[in-house]
Amino acid sequence: MSKIRFGVVGVGGMGSGHCSWMHTIVEAKLTAVCDIRKDVADEVADRYQVPAFYKAEDLLDSGLVDAVIIATPHYFHPPIAIEAFKRKIHVISEKPLGVQVSEVDAMIAAAKESGCKFSVMYQMRSSSTYQLARQIISDGKLGEIYRTSLIMGWYRSQAYYDSGGWRATWNGEGGGVLINQAPHFLDMFSWLGGLPVKLTAQTRTRMHKIEVEDEAFATLEYANGAHGYIYCSTTEAPGCERIEICGDKGKLLISEGKLTLWEINPTISQHNKENTSMWSSPEAKTVPMEYNRTGGAHADITRNFCQSILFDVPLISPGEEGLNAVELIDGMILSGHTEKTVSVPVDRAAFNKLLDELKATPSEKSEVKEQRILDPHYA
Repeated sequence: MSKIRFGVVGVGGMGSGHCSWMHTIVEAKLTAVCDIRKDVADEVADRYQVPAFYKAEDLLDSGLVDAVIIATPHYFHPPIAIEAFKRKIHVISEKPLGVQVSEVDAMIAAAKESGCKFSVMYQMRSSSTYQLARQIISDGKLGEIYRTSLIMGWYRSQAYYDSGGWRATWNGEGGGVLINQAPHFLDMFSWLGGLPVKLTAQTRTRMHKIEVEDEAFATLEYANGAHGYIYCSTTEAPGCERIEICGDKGKLLISEGKLTLWEINPTISQHNKENTSMWSSPEAKTVPMEYNRTGGAHADITRNFCQSILFDVPLISPGEEGLNAVELIDGMILSGHTEKTVSVPVDRAAFNKLLDELKATPSEKSEVKEQRILDPHYA
């Protein structure tokens, strides 16, 4: 096998992007597309001269694909992936892996049972900036971590939310900013700082006419006693993207894609123990960081996925690690709606009960002006 034959399931938005750059990946070949809207599937199929399917199962049974990219709305990621694994078909799932941690559990179990490769489309993991940050932490250059912070303030207009009946609804999307815009940064945040053991969150709809949250914030507690903070919104302009990981030996900051590292000498704990001067502080020196800012593209994850199938190269973004962002998403939603501190891993039964209640009383979207347009950042 010299090329992996790909089918893309869901080509009305992000999936069309995956089709458009498939030709740039030497190990991959687009061989089929699928969308529940026949006109959309036919148009994309005609553009790339591949067969069109209108049901995922039909594409999976076609014999035309070795792997699929699932780019449907969130609720459909787990069932389509599980059906693919039953047929020994490799899977890349768009983010997030699913709405409910329990369904993601089933997705991961099916992948393991099948022996197939499983990846989640967290393309930021391929960025040299985040790869370097991960290496710095893995090498112990920060020492024991005592504080973490994630600020992700983005903006989405009411027109964006009105572009589809499924958007920003419990039944169609399963949440708001946390499950739609925040997963990439929640993945990076947990990849660098680890998962907390407890969180206390608030979620609210501050500005938009939607039934789900457009703002969420939480305080975190880690197993070693460290604390953290998360803030995510679609109500802020200009946008802000900022991750801090603070340790006894150093501090790491990623702001607007730029990495800054401080080395602390002596360590904070050592200085506090040994210093006798009233106003003295440990020296914090900026460490020169010379590196080429590369990577971070969807195609990077797809090519790595192909190489993992062909040559057993380690996955940059393993599917099972996609669970971490869903733990944070569901944990914050559960805590925000119950007004209680919740443990991580999240109580599966408690979250499923809450989601069923939220889905049972949806508000009607009065103004829907449907648009299926790929985010121009990815075009």
